[in-house]
Amino acid sequence: MSIRHGLLALLERGQMYGYQLRASFEESTGSTWPLNIGQVYTTLSRLERDGLVRSLPESETGQRPYEITDAGRADLTLWFATPISRHDRPRDELAIKLALALTTPGVDVRSVVQTQRTATIRTLQELTRLKYSSGSSDELSWRLVLDAMVFQAEAEVRWLDHCETSLVRHRPPAAGPAPRSEAVGPSGEEARR
Repeated sequence: MSIRHGLLALLERGQMYGYQLRASFEESTGSTWPLNIGQVYTTLSRLERDGLVRSLPESETGQRPYEITDAGRADLTLWFATPISRHDRPRDELAIKLALALTTPGVDVRSVVQTQRTATIRTLQELTRLKYSSGSSDELSWRLVLDAMVFQAEAEVRWLDHCETSLVRHRPPAAGPAPRSEAVGPSGEEARR
């Protein structure tokens, strides 16, 4: 998720200052993506520079609220209307890690898969526990984020099962004869350079 668009969506609700935005963001996502307050203010500065938000005068307590602009609303509307492409998502570090493990001498790929499976199953169990401990229907946004995390963890376990099966079936190519450094001609004589 784009922090930029997350903050715009929150400002669509009304004026807020940085700490309110951070708290609302974490509340909306069930704290699955904790934000550093520095990220919030850096993003607000960029949004203001781009004309998507404007800062308002400081309150008596010294806090500067922000509000969304018409350009910000248009950008937010476009973001909600545009599907997220698989190409827009960050690279899958686990897939890259396993691909490199296969080609790095001395790495026990099956152990890498098993270690990840154990961690993912633990995460899945924790997510399932959270899912059943939060029963309020007022928490729909949190439950939807949680469901997405559960489905992603389940998919990762299935993919790790597939990786393990593929490793069992994998037969590395047989090593052929060592390449000769000099060419041999049709009569068996070494070619002269």
